Amino acid sequence: MRIIFTARHYKAPDDLKKFAEAEVLNLKKYYDGIIDCEIILDYEKQTQVAEIKVSVNGQTLKAIEKSENIRKSITLATNKLERQLKKYKGKWSRKGAVKPSLLEEVEEETVPEEM
Repeated sequence: MRIIFTARHYKAPDDLKKFAEAEVLNLKKYYDGIIDCEIILDYEKQTQVAEIKVSVNGQTLKAIEKSENIRKSITLATNKLERQLKKYKGKWSRKGAVKPSLLEEVEEETVPEEM
């Protein structure tokens, strides 16, 4: 998983970067297919905002959380993404469910060519 870290309007300390990356890496235990993760931290007046975007097999899951503490915002955003990943995984792991894009590829391969 590739992690992109951005801090807007300030320079984030290294321990905050490590905390955010550790929280995001915990999402791997809920779904293995995470390709990219983008962490954006921002200040809006007295509120601190954490926005996390996760790319999963052609789809993007996004969570934005605001609170008075940046670590709390990061934790809340990762909890929200955890629920989204569980729901996403559940949709495609049901018995007999295949992604529509994968279904088209399988049909193309199984159709015999006429001579």
